[in-house]
Amino acid sequence: MTRVMAFGTFDQFHPGHLYFLQQARRLGDELVVVVARDQTVATVKGHAPLQSEEQRLTQLQLVDGVDRAVLGNLGDKYQVIRDFSPDVICLGYDQRAFIGDLPHYFPHIKIVRVPSFHPERYHSSTMHQASSPGAGTLEAQR
Repeated sequence: MTRVMAFGTFDQFHPGHLYFLQQARRLGDELVVVVARDQTVATVKGHAPLQSEEQRLTQLQLVDGVDRAVLGNLGDKYQVIRDFSPDVICLGYDQRAFIGDLPHYFPHIKIVRVPSFHPERYHSSTMHQASSPGAGTLEAQR
């Protein structure tokens, strides 16, 4: 059995997120999705997510093909990898945080980066800007 682990914020779940998870699921028999904690998102992205970590976690638990969705660890960011021992780690095309040391700490785990799915349309930061006070509607972003 091949276990795949995917990471992300998954704020305002959209078709780009679904595409990412579908691609991750194709890489194995089991898909574990790690949802970034609110505090981590604020630190890495410079703003809090629009949805709470619990809301994002609940949404992911309902996605077909996701076998398990869990919150990331606030302290040791790599603990969840040790806890689940995945065979494959799947990263989004734009993920930059906490990935530099993955090959060093986990040389036995295959790391795959999923290509983008219409990033000009389905990128959470674009959607976040559109949802900010005073911004145009999502239609205006197309």
